[in-house]
Amino acid sequence: MSKALNILKEVFGYPAFRGQQAEVIAHLADGGDCLVMMPTGGGKSLCYQIPALLRDGVAVVVSPLIALMQNQVAALHEIGVRAAVLNSSLSSQEAAVVERKLLASEYDLLYVAPERLLTSRFLNLITRIPIALFAIDEAHCVSQWGHDFRPEYSQLSVLHERFPKVPRIALTATADMDTRKEIIERLGLDVARVFVSSFDRPNIRYQVIDKTNSRVQLLAFIQAEHRGDAGIVYCLSRKKVEETTAWLIEKGIRAVAYHAGMSMQARSLNQERFLREEGIIMVATIAFGMGIDKPDVRFVAHLDLPRSIEGYYQETGRAGRDGQAANAWMVYGLGDVIQQRRMIEESEAEFKFKQVATKKLEAMLSLCETTTCRRSHLLSYFGEVSDVTACGNCDVCLNPPQVWDATVEVQKALSCVYRTGQNFGAGHLIDVLRGNLTVRVKEWNHDKVSTFGIGKDLQERTWRAVFRQMVALGLLTTDSEGHGSLNLTAASRVVLKGQQTVYLRLQAKLNRLSEKRQDDDLAMMDSTERYLWEQLRTWRAKTAKEYGVPAYVIFHDTTLRELVRLCPQTEDELRLVTGIGMRKLDKYGNHLIEILRNS
Repeated sequence: MSKALNILKEVFGYPAFRGQQAEVIAHLADGGDCLVMMPTGGGKSLCYQIPALLRDGVAVVVSPLIALMQNQVAALHEIGVRAAVLNSSLSSQEAAVVERKLLASEYDLLYVAPERLLTSRFLNLITRIPIALFAIDEAHCVSQWGHDFRPEYSQLSVLHERFPKVPRIALTATADMDTRKEIIERLGLDVARVFVSSFDRPNIRYQVIDKTNSRVQLLAFIQAEHRGDAGIVYCLSRKKVEETTAWLIEKGIRAVAYHAGMSMQARSLNQERFLREEGIIMVATIAFGMGIDKPDVRFVAHLDLPRSIEGYYQETGRAGRDGQAANAWMVYGLGDVIQQRRMIEESEAEFKFKQVATKKLEAMLSLCETTTCRRSHLLSYFGEVSDVTACGNCDVCLNPPQVWDATVEVQKALSCVYRTGQNFGAGHLIDVLRGNLTVRVKEWNHDKVSTFGIGKDLQERTWRAVFRQMVALGLLTTDSEGHGSLNLTAASRVVLKGQQTVYLRLQAKLNRLSEKRQDDDLAMMDSTERYLWEQLRTWRAKTAKEYGVPAYVIFHDTTLRELVRLCPQTEDELRLVTGIGMRKLDKYGNHLIEILRNS
């Protein structure tokens, strides 16, 4: 491990290992198999990159996305590590060069897509070279129940069959207990050691608010807390991505779009802008993001309800990878619940898949409607027991919601559903309850039913929250025809008979989360430090453009902050700064010292 620590300091520029990194590296370097679960930004890559430099041969890294491979290889080149990609982005001539250098032992790491790895040609190619290890990144892609499922991942057990003496490491940031079992089973990791780090990301603030006008709410959030910051906005449909992007641009926000319906060239162009330029907001479907290594994403916003906690955790985990303060913000309403349930019902998937999807959606709804700490709720889902019942950095902890006995109101709503024939959506039912004589109410003679006007004491917004939570709690369900009508369930009958009390949450009136967060050390810089910060950022942007790489590949914001704080004046002092290894010291040391001395 002294060699590993030396590589960590001299090559990667970090003073010490974090969490279980040292244990994982020692186990893998010793030839053992392992499954590693660490949160996004927890340092998973180092767990196989350092053993790759310790062991003889080349490390073959299985990665699902071209963009992820290219970014990681670019970052490795910056610190002097011999790495390459072999994927469909290369021409046949470029691929031939990579293969030739691979056979000549000129690489320490080779990144390859699972589709290429599984070809007979590639498997035969790597039988001709010494292999240090196999790393299977984003291992949750093996799960057939996940939204990132890649069929090729389920065939990766061939690595153990063909190369039984080569150690393997599977890594993921997103896996509940069932997914972990599936990874172990499908990849043949039965005797592998399992390392589970805390899933907690304490720098991320979780916030879920009632949806009224999602675009207006998003703009207010960006302007109040993230003006000029990089962020990701997730939408459920391609159309909504395009409309939201156009609207943000119209409002003066630098935004780009990404979804599977765009051409590959357009997607690549927008992704490059997001990675290389500062302050760009990416509006996207879930087609974007897996493996994105941009450290300074300050917020992830959801304009639609995610399908599962796994998806939500993975998507929000793209914020604050540098450990600095970040936000996970979501608007959520009754329409989201109905839409997600309808998508499951209308799916052509087999019954078992629909059951799993429904279970995962119910867990997601439970997170949205919880009246206790969201972080504790989230960690509990992943099987992590925490002594902390209040994190102090989620909306529930910072602004606790009121809980009220809504049994009578719920009974009124259920009775209204029954009296109107279980054929109508929430909007019409609310009109009946509030006694609104709309054209549709008159047309169906619903002004004559006993529930007409019995709920006029509650505002429409409150009734919408009641119906939303009733669906989330399973007291109502959507019709299987896909019309959005609300139907009674077995659970609703118990409430109607007065055999169960129902407590619902009220949105807190005060919102202490709308102010700009002041726990970011940038907000605490004086004018001299701020000037130096801007000088370093300008130099970094110019250097990144010169080398054709994203700015964070040159240096993370974390390193720039430390340069401002320590203001080193010599090479020896620069060595003490996190993120500056020997290669970067040789390459950029003189430039940094010049900036620091003259500022």
